[in-house]
Amino acid sequence: MISAGADLDVAIVGAGAAGLATAIFAKRADPAARVSILDGARQPGAKILVSGGSRCNVTNSVVTEADFNGGSSAVVRRVLRALPVPATIAFFAGLGVPLREESNGKLFPESGRSRDVLAALLAEVSRVGAALRPNTRVLDLAPTPGAFVVTTSAGEIRARAVVLATGGLSLPKTGSDGWGYEAARRFGHRIVPTTPALVPLVLDATRPTSMHRSLSGVSHPAELDVRVDGTTVARVPGALLWTHFGLSGPAALDASRHWLRATLEDGIVEVTANVCPGRTFESVDRRWTDLARARPRASLIAIASESVPASAAAAMIAALGLPGTRTLATLTRDDRRRIVHALTAWPLAVSGSRGYAFAEVTAGGVPLDEIRPATMESRLVPGLYFVGEILDVDGRLGGFNFQWAWASARVAAEALAARRRPNPC
Repeated sequence: MISAGADLDVAIVGAGAAGLATAIFAKRADPAARVSILDGARQPGAKILVSGGSRCNVTNSVVTEADFNGGSSAVVRRVLRALPVPATIAFFAGLGVPLREESNGKLFPESGRSRDVLAALLAEVSRVGAALRPNTRVLDLAPTPGAFVVTTSAGEIRARAVVLATGGLSLPKTGSDGWGYEAARRFGHRIVPTTPALVPLVLDATRPTSMHRSLSGVSHPAELDVRVDGTTVARVPGALLWTHFGLSGPAALDASRHWLRATLEDGIVEVTANVCPGRTFESVDRRWTDLARARPRASLIAIASESVPASAAAAMIAALGLPGTRTLATLTRDDRRRIVHALTAWPLAVSGSRGYAFAEVTAGGVPLDEIRPATMESRLVPGLYFVGEILDVDGRLGGFNFQWAWASARVAAEALAARRRPNPC
């Protein structure tokens, strides 16, 4: 039981990636600081354990502000500079978790086990002397002169500073419930409307172009084009995975935030897939014209299968109402152009997403213009800090959201240490 008179320098709400890192960096910068992490879960760090297919994609070899959506790129860039990727790699190596690079610059623990990442963070929290209090749900925050009263399920705590590292709404089974947003609102902060991000997309099975059920499990490269009122707002390359409900894989996950954000407005949102990524309608049309001369007896499915797996090629040709065994020599100009259009702009009847239960991150949150980028401190409430997913920042797939967690934690921790130092003036 926490006594009502307990006094902390820093109370961190949330023991996820950002919360644990804030505690570690804060104690390293100011060993005398009294720091506690409060979390309602019995075993903190559940989202770390399930991330990256339980392998934990800790960061990426190259991270810039261009890898993130949401708030000001200038603010994101400034925060990221506080902890460059080499420093993140060194930090984890120092914890006994060396990282190795895989495809697309993704950095995973050499062991391939996310539990090693969590265990190392928890061990370092203990080593630096921060107190981790699981099963301690924060119920309310109230400012008092020079401090906050933190009401928890185990009693009241007085803390000179509070860090909200509560995450968003993604993966609620790990404990994410959006409480931090409500706390921020009570302190006068706006909340940019939230949506799932990095989440599989659902397709309308009644549409004639929806062939996902027959292709469930098939994967291939693609480039998804998200348009609002006819204007492209995002063009996302990557592997596309057809599923029984619709689409998954890196391309769909990265495109999901753009579709979901656009649906908050009143515009008409469309998504198409180019299964010849990096190539235009004109270049693919020229190739098919040249192939008709060079290989007139080749079937439509045989040629289409050079761009996508044979099963996908057959499904696309069939959806166009063309016999797959038809040869290039008998193909009319109009039918050839229909096929090329299908290959470069296949309409995807997106009807929704699988929701927060399957989302890796939340888009939206506390706007960046309401925090001080040099400190992560609220511009409205002195002594209140925000780190990680609770902010209106979401990165693409590949370790970028973890890097935001580590970097924003570092900025807040350094500021927390600085505020306790004597003012030389």
